[in-house]
Amino acid sequence: MTANEDQEMELEALRSIYEGDECFKEVSPVSFQFRIGELEDTKAFILDFTWPETYPETAPQISLDAFFNNRISAETKQLILSKLEEQVETNLGTAMMYTLFEWAKENQETLMENHKPVVTAVTLTSTSEVTTPTSTAKKKEKKEQLTKAQKRRIINRTDNKGELPRGWNWVDVIKQLSKTGGKDDD
Repeated sequence: MTANEDQEMELEALRSIYEGDECFKEVSPVSFQFRIGELEDTKAFILDFTWPETYPETAPQISLDAFFNNRISAETKQLILSKLEEQVETNLGTAMMYTLFEWAKENQETLMENHKPVVTAVTLTSTSEVTTPTSTAKKKEKKEQLTKAQKRRIINRTDNKGELPRGWNWVDVIKQLSKTGGKDDD
């Protein structure tokens, strides 16, 4: 079998195995992405694999340069790549993508045990966006502009000191008691 025939067979097998799996993405017939872990998991990462023309006789190119992996430190990325390259060496000459994906899934905890999330500029941008709405809220706290008619009504209700007369917002006691009932209505 030629390298291209091996690639076609492995590609067909990968499509049938991972059909409908949201962790697997075929970028092109020779390039794949596989997410290890759930989207919400801080220890999740995406592996990028690209087949050279002579694959599976030569090793696939493995990358962790996806934007999703920006929170992973360079040391952790290097550890993952070195462990994967060890697996590639043992499987060289055979169809190995499924083996690599499953090995990475099984060993995710080991690969990410020293993982410490990296703070990026994206995080800093999001915090500045949070402060922006509060500054606009302060601008909205300005006093309402009253029309002349509204101002006249306020002046007519107040006494000469600008205070409302005693009882202006009292409830009619008899009307209220007739609705709720008195103490003796038990």
